[in-house]
Amino acid sequence: MIGRNNWIFSDTVGGAKASTNLYSLIETAKLNGLEPYRHLQPIFTEPPKAQTLADIEKLLPRAVDPAYINGLK
Repeated sequence: MIGRNNWIFSDTVGGAKASTNLYSLIETAKLNGLEPYRHLQPIFTEPPKAQTLADIEKLLPRAVDPAYINGLK
C-alpha cells in the first residue's frame, strides 16, 4: 500500500485528505487508460471556465478521448 505508507507522514488531517484526493485522481486516470499528468492539467484549469454541468462532465475520465490525453492526437 503505497498511499497508506505515505499518508502516515501527513502533518494534518487536511493534508492527508488532499493527498488521498490527488492519489484517487491519478489512479482513476490510470484505470481509464489515460496518462495522469496530461489528464490532470485540464481538471485543474477548466472548472473555473465551466458554465454548465455538461462542461464539468466533459472532464470525467470516461468522457475524455484517451488518444488526446496520451499525446497521440
